[in-house]
Amino acid sequence: MILDIDALDDGALLQADICVAGAGAAGIALALQFEGTSTQVLLLESGGERAEAATQALAEGELAPGCRHPPPHRYRPRRLGGATTLWGGRCMPLDPIDFRVRDWVPLSGWPIGPDDLAPYYPAANRLCEAGDFDYAAPQDMPPTLQGFVPGSFTQSAIERFSCPTDFAARYRLRLEAAANIRIVLHATVTEIRTRGQGQNQGRAVAGLGVRSLSGRRMRVRAQDYVLATGGLEIPRLLLASRDAHPNGVGNAHGMVGRTYMCHLAGTLGAVRPAVPVHHGYTLAPEGTYCRRRFALREAAQRRLRSGNMVARLHHPQVTDPSHGSGPLSALRFAAPFITPEYATRLRDGPSGATAIARHAANIAASPLETAGFLLHWLRRRTLAARKFPSIVVRPPGGVYSLDVHAEQVPNLDSRVTLAEGLDALGLPRLRVDWRHLPADIDTVRQGLRALSADFAASGTARLDWDEDGLEAALLCHGAYGGHHIGTARMSADPRHGVVDADCRVHGMANLWIAGSAVFPTSGQANPTLTIVALALRLAARLRAASRPPASALSPGQAPEPAMT
Repeated sequence: MILDIDALDDGALLQADICVAGAGAAGIALALQFEGTSTQVLLLESGGERAEAATQALAEGELAPGCRHPPPHRYRPRRLGGATTLWGGRCMPLDPIDFRVRDWVPLSGWPIGPDDLAPYYPAANRLCEAGDFDYAAPQDMPPTLQGFVPGSFTQSAIERFSCPTDFAARYRLRLEAAANIRIVLHATVTEIRTRGQGQNQGRAVAGLGVRSLSGRRMRVRAQDYVLATGGLEIPRLLLASRDAHPNGVGNAHGMVGRTYMCHLAGTLGAVRPAVPVHHGYTLAPEGTYCRRRFALREAAQRRLRSGNMVARLHHPQVTDPSHGSGPLSALRFAAPFITPEYATRLRDGPSGATAIARHAANIAASPLETAGFLLHWLRRRTLAARKFPSIVVRPPGGVYSLDVHAEQVPNLDSRVTLAEGLDALGLPRLRVDWRHLPADIDTVRQGLRALSADFAASGTARLDWDEDGLEAALLCHGAYGGHHIGTARMSADPRHGVVDADCRVHGMANLWIAGSAVFPTSGQANPTLTIVALALRLAARLRAASRPPASALSPGQAPEPAMT
């Protein structure tokens, strides 16, 4: 059932067994695990079914001086489906080393291991529509560089691509048809209300305060509450809820909002292959797009004392007409028609009349190739249900760039806090102070040196890159703004994090967090697949809890959570 808060009575009380705030990948995946059961699930979504400017403005905030981070509202769609309405679809699991304590990575080590998530990854892969859960390159998949010999890096790992699946569009009918699941749109959670007496003061959630932009109010009571509103919105709500917690819920040790990580990413250098190249995509038997990548091996990370990193061959910089490619120059002219999230990189580089003329000359010199590329893009990307993942262009001069994606290590000084101003619902706005450490840059530096050595040792390519300009190249667009990681980190010890190994907020009986906010470290992988896997694991924990269903409670009676 899908409702709108504005269609309910003002001040209405809604009860459920489980209340989930946030209907993105984590919230929808979790709710679907109770489909058709006796468990009553209430799913609250701040937005509607489409993008709305007034609702999106609720996510606006401020950046600390000098902070190289996109505006806080960017990449955070407030609508049914959340960030899955704009993601690129890249899926891969975390690597085993990402879970382990590494003495050269501060605050590393998860309180769970890869075996704890392994049972949930295949189902997460299916929900993301990324094909089989198999991330080793099959023998019949062409190598990126023919004859490349693994050293510090391997090219045997692959990444898979979702449609990309918009969880709202894909699962809306199932959610609407489920008699035990209610979705309430335009319902923004503005307050976590706690209760308890004596030693248990403030140790359980009694309810949520919910409001809409039209002024409608709603109350929620449930047995268990799950925050799945994203890595920036979760700490905002925890910090702003202070009825029995002066510093915010879950913030007894000041860890809420800290260790904020994204990923370091950039396109740099020049790769000159000496062997045949396959840098595009392969269709798996089930129809999923897959691609090989160069992945820094665990043994190399230990030897180099670096973070995790992957790299892919990439086309030259679109905006530099010296690439001589008609298709790439055509993309340069398409920048005004592409969303801001992806158009930024199409506006860098040479500009002015001379550059425009050279781009036009590139198109004129290869009209058939350009037309073929645009037709392919229209058929395989714009009009296709399963979209071709990205631009694949073989550069005329045979010189590629390198696209890198690297781990950012936890940093207590990289954090999100509350700003002075309030949004339209009276909730304090967010202040983002994202920072990076020299170790983050060093991960890429060490990785590029090692990859260059692997290329040379196997005689497959030469990699040229500007080591002095590396930091500037990686940070020219700031933080990789769509990955909001670590702001409510998982830890065995409450002093070092916000949630325990089951994603329950330390010291709280019935408050849980789903999403990349709980990741203790970022790894190199895009987070969506692991977000969904963790949501499925959390759903299994909630299913195993033995408490009376909400239907057994008398009207207005609040369920009693177990105190631990």
